[in-house]
Amino acid sequence: MIKPVDNPADPFKKALAEATKVLADDRDLNVSYTVDPSGVAGDSMRLPQVTRRMSRDEVLLARGTADALALKHKYHDDATHARYAPPGDMARALYDAMETARAEAVGAREMPGTASNIDHKIAEEALRKGYGAMTSSAEAPLPEAAGYLVRHLATGRDMPPGAANVMNLWRGFIEAEAGATFEGLDAALADQRAFARLARQVIEDLGYGDQLGDDPDAQDEDTEDEAESDEDQTEQEEEESPDTSEEPEADPDRSQEEMDDEAQAEVSMDEMADEEMGDEAEMPEAEAPPEPPSPPPASEADPDYKVYLSDHDEEIAAEDLAEPAELERLRAYLDQQLEPLKGAVNRLAHKLQRRLQAQQSRSWEFDLEEGILDAGRLARVVANPTTPLSFKVEKDTEFRDTVVTLLLDNSGSMRGRPISIAAICADVLARTLERCDVKVEVLGFTTRAWKGGMAREKWLADGRPQSPGRLNDLRHIIYKSADAPMRRTRANLGLMMKEGLLKENIDGEALEWAHRRLVNRPEQRKILMVISDGAPVDDSTLSVNPANYLEKHLRDVIAMVERRRQVELLAIGIGHDVTRYYERAVTITDVEQLAGAMTEQLACLFDRDPRARARVMGMKRAG
Repeated sequence: MIKPVDNPADPFKKALAEATKVLADDRDLNVSYTVDPSGVAGDSMRLPQVTRRMSRDEVLLARGTADALALKHKYHDDATHARYAPPGDMARALYDAMETARAEAVGAREMPGTASNIDHKIAEEALRKGYGAMTSSAEAPLPEAAGYLVRHLATGRDMPPGAANVMNLWRGFIEAEAGATFEGLDAALADQRAFARLARQVIEDLGYGDQLGDDPDAQDEDTEDEAESDEDQTEQEEEESPDTSEEPEADPDRSQEEMDDEAQAEVSMDEMADEEMGDEAEMPEAEAPPEPPSPPPASEADPDYKVYLSDHDEEIAAEDLAEPAELERLRAYLDQQLEPLKGAVNRLAHKLQRRLQAQQSRSWEFDLEEGILDAGRLARVVANPTTPLSFKVEKDTEFRDTVVTLLLDNSGSMRGRPISIAAICADVLARTLERCDVKVEVLGFTTRAWKGGMAREKWLADGRPQSPGRLNDLRHIIYKSADAPMRRTRANLGLMMKEGLLKENIDGEALEWAHRRLVNRPEQRKILMVISDGAPVDDSTLSVNPANYLEKHLRDVIAMVERRRQVELLAIGIGHDVTRYYERAVTITDVEQLAGAMTEQLACLFDRDPRARARVMGMKRAG
């Protein structure tokens, strides 16, 4: 008998698990190794899988993740964290990132060996998310930068290169706005409650005070004051109650007739007073002019989001931006450019169609009293014709009454192969879904000008007022409406090849526009897929507003869409980590993977198996 070979990684995994329990000061902690995302849930900790090869990167990542989670388990209190946690999305992300950094920094001060291990974990995450290649703060995530800065200031250690890049892109802004608050970092580091108050102040300094909600410390003071006030009031009422009575005592010497006359006189006086007040109400001294209604906010998601001038924004059909002959020429050019890729995209589309049609034809309810005879139960019926529950009925498909919107980023960074592949994928998927009775809308978003248009000109003419808000003119393009057949709008997608069309991208307003169009559709199920290759960027807007102005608005819009749940939202990022914005998202590193990512994401949305949907929608990266 051949004895099975032991896994050489098992001794390391066992030793790491025991060390992690000691570091976390929790002997009952259950440590496991899995390909699922690492984390702690109750008494269970998940660490990255270590294979038989035990490569250096695997070992370092496992050790760094174990140390980071163990330190947070030891030095972090969930109740205190929840007490001071702000409700706003960006504020909460900043708060969580700084608290994680605090726990790791406290542990690094007491056990310096953990710091280098955690550095390896941070370096791997920064490499995976492409932090080293980011060149502007608009691309870099502010919460991660704040967390890195807290760790750097608290430990004095240099951050790994990718993380240092993100931190330095935001460091000037953070220190300019919150430098004074960070001076109290050392004093608050070991006290989670004091640090939570410091973190909330930093969030307010950075311009997100509107997302903090009520101050929990102030609420405690108000509660104590109310309690003291109620006690004082109760004591005062008890002292006054024996001696106070407003009801006059009855006079035994007064006749009943006299008392009735007085009561009637009181009623008459009250009626006269009411008439006088009525006359005053009917004859006001002067009618105040009605105040004009306040203009509606520029964004439903964020009432504070401002647009300096919207008169030149446009929502336009693709056929109105070029002559029919030019559209045909551009479409032919698009087909020519993508001839080698077209076969692969078509194969993926056919695969998607087969999956959808298979659900249409195989969706049955079994074990019924009547319906179509179930061939699988035929032997049972022959043996005993009176056997019940031998019939089946075909069910209605869940996705016939469905509309899908593909929202394509038409910014300048998509120029070339990315926009070509996005166009052809939208074309093929629209035709595929149409054949399965799913309506499809294809939209694009960009701006009418580079570095500001008529809005910026108006702002300059008005003397450059402070904090003007968005300073460019939007261009939202309808390539294909949901009710238009693909055969009539096929040439429109060629417009994406038009020279000079692709400019800036203001994602938040585009997403809000696409969501508004979907909500007004009659279909029961609505799906919105966003395809983008970068964070929102408009130089004219970002040069005179906070550096995260457009990114904050995008996050607010995404939060609104996901909170309302009228539309199923998912996103695909091309070389850009959209998972930090969208709850359901996938990031691809090569534009050649776009077709596969789009078809797989759409297929999973129509999958009847909830586990299959969760498996695909839980993906954070493709390829």
